[in-house]
Amino acid sequence: MKISDDIHNYYEKLVDQHFATLKLEESYDAEFLADLVCVVLNQLPTRYIRHEVDMAFYLPASERFEMESNVKVAVAKALEFMKEHT
Repeated sequence: MKISDDIHNYYEKLVDQHFATLKLEESYDAEFLADLVCVVLNQLPTRYIRHEVDMAFYLPASERFEMESNVKVAVAKALEFMKEHT
């Protein structure tokens, strides 16, 4: 088993979805976005999963909402930090 193939942090998906919603790829280059992802994920707890369906089935709506809210806050803080330091 390779961990990288079978297990991932669910927050990665939420961050990716939020980036798409904000259309950040239209405003920033790939290097900036890669650094931004790191800054964002370093602010968030990890939530390791094997299968997306597990999260969809077992995650209460209130917890999903909280996770999405945490991502929004982390992205906003990370964008501010990156703009100040680049």
